[in-house]
Amino acid sequence: MGKIIALANQKGGVGKTTTAMNLASSFATLERRVLLVDADPQANASSGLGIDVKTVETSIYDCLIGQADIHEAIFESDVPGLDIVPSHIDLVGAEIEMLNLPEREKIMSSLLRPLLKDYDFILIDCSPSLGLITVNALTAADSVIIPVQCEYFALEGISKLLNTIKIIKQKLNPRLEIEGFLLTMFDSRLRLSNQVRDEVQRHFQELVFTTVINRNVKLAEAPGHGLPAILYDADSAGARNHLELAKEIIEKNEK
Repeated sequence: MGKIIALANQKGGVGKTTTAMNLASSFATLERRVLLVDADPQANASSGLGIDVKTVETSIYDCLIGQADIHEAIFESDVPGLDIVPSHIDLVGAEIEMLNLPEREKIMSSLLRPLLKDYDFILIDCSPSLGLITVNALTAADSVIIPVQCEYFALEGISKLLNTIKIIKQKLNPRLEIEGFLLTMFDSRLRLSNQVRDEVQRHFQELVFTTVINRNVKLAEAPGHGLPAILYDADSAGARNHLELAKEIIEKNEK
């Protein structure tokens, strides 16, 4: 039976989409069957994996408002074993359209949970907000990865996210756990990076992943070519870091 993992942080620019794309590709490289659901209206995970979002006819938006079957929205990526449900800019309006639907917080769960028989991991790239779509993602998920960038104000807003997770766990999804806090954009040469790492580890202790995602040029360049880092430059630090992260998560879940 597979596992649904949401990647969430309402603070933008923390490396959430980069992690979603590259972790999904790394799982697939390790011969796991993976579905990446792009639930961010910016659709960066979709375009970063080579999907031309302008030509997509069926996206997660159509599925959430009940106009399409989820199977119609699944695309194959260039990475063997990795499928993607793309996003669309229309997703911005989906929250309003979903307001009057019954059990509106559980729509994504009803779409994705039946797919667990086909995939080892379903990753959801959430939008940088705590709106209804993110609530849907967290209600569907078994666990959540929280990327934290090693820069000023890293912990800003985390308490708000943790409070949202706590409320969803109490009221909508008792399964929901924190998979881990992931340190991103780490630069060991910078005192600030090391200070943020120490602070996050002091706050969250064993919930922090051992793997750290280093700041890496190839990681930043790869989405512009519609490729994950592992296809763009498999030897880059970014590709290796995400492969280590995938192994850490697989090992942890197999225990």
